[in-house]
Amino acid sequence: MKNSHRIEEKKLKIGYAQFKPYFCDSEKNVKKIESLLKKKSWDLIVLPELSNSGYYFSSHEQLSNSSERAGDGIFTRMLLDISAKVGGYIIAGFCEKAKDNFYNSSFLAKPDGTWEVYRKTHLYNEEKLWFAPGDTGFKVHSIRFRNGVRVQIGMLICFDWIFPEAARTLALKGAQIICHPSNLVMPYCQRAMYARAVENRVFTITANRIGSEKNKNGKLKFTGQSLIYNPDGKKLAEAPLTKEEVRFVKIKISEADKKHLNKFNHVFEDRVVEKYYS
Repeated sequence: MKNSHRIEEKKLKIGYAQFKPYFCDSEKNVKKIESLLKKKSWDLIVLPELSNSGYYFSSHEQLSNSSERAGDGIFTRMLLDISAKVGGYIIAGFCEKAKDNFYNSSFLAKPDGTWEVYRKTHLYNEEKLWFAPGDTGFKVHSIRFRNGVRVQIGMLICFDWIFPEAARTLALKGAQIICHPSNLVMPYCQRAMYARAVENRVFTITANRIGSEKNKNGKLKFTGQSLIYNPDGKKLAEAPLTKEEVRFVKIKISEADKKHLNKFNHVFEDRVVEKYYS
């Protein structure tokens, strides 16, 4: 009788960092994030939208002073430095300057010093006054962790959540984890990510911020409650409403490859695309 050896799947340590960014002060935000991340060990962590700048701009001067070119500014260089030292991947929202435009972007820092950028497709409310619509499209990135596990990840930013086509596009392209830097203000956004996870059978990581910001146009209060869902819609982690938190969970990425609900139903193969836009 032959011996059978079952190879145990290697787990990944993924998480979020929920905090309140300093408004228009990249240097303070760099120091805060360094203090949150440098002494921890992880494979993948997601930070909030516009982590380098804060959110509620009221002038182009504020916007310009808070922006930087990807990979060539104090904030994104810091992310690359931490990624290299820890050996993990970081996804963080930042205020990006590119040519003559400003973008609400997400930066993927890799341990080898390379990086990727996603630019927010669906701009929310007054963001349309400051940012150009994203031009990167929805791309999936293949990354390889220290333990040899290779994973397909995609990025969304905040208001992208309300358009199911965005997450579905990433999932159809093979994304196993959808990383979602956010500055959520509506009370039901986090709950909607349950649907994005279940309908696509993927992991989702929503990293939201806390606190509030105000300017001459009003005040925004951010809703915290960063969370991680698995492909079955199980909530693996949820942050408080008003407190900073760095949280990690361990996952088996193979769970995101199971697209069958039962032996008769497959979430992608059962789509009847020709019926949807008639």
